Amino acid sequence: MVRPSLDKHHPDVFTSYLNTARTVRSAARAAGLDRRLLELVNLRASQINACAYCLDVHAKAALDNGETYRRITLLPAWRESNLFDAREKAALALTEAVTVITDERGRDEAFARAAEHFTKDQISALNWTAITINAFNRVSVLSQHKVRRED
Repeated sequence: MVRPSLDKHHPDVFTSYLNTARTVRSAARAAGLDRRLLELVNLRASQINACAYCLDVHAKAALDNGETYRRITLLPAWRESNLFDAREKAALALTEAVTVITDERGRDEAFARAAEHFTKDQISALNWTAITINAFNRVSVLSQHKVRRED
């Protein structure tokens, strides 16, 4: 059985998701979060969810917003890397807590750590960013969106 492409079968729902993503990005910007950090959030959630399509899109966006190839490559090992500062590590821990929601203790620790570096508005915007990319990961994985080859 071929899976339906969710964005093609219900384009109005997908358009609503795209509008939500724009609103989340705007809220994050208004809260004082830079795009580079948001792309790290998008990448980390997409890594956990094994969404090749979203990894491709957000790696390009991260690079376009000043991220380095080296940091993107080391992102899965962010805890062990000295290339990420305490603030970024707090955002990444929060991203993982939002993405893998079964670890309540870890989630509490991630929120406490985030509170050391971010305002409530910023924590909310980081959560919305992680929630939004998780939704897009699921749409892309379930729809079997393919990464375009560079020819």
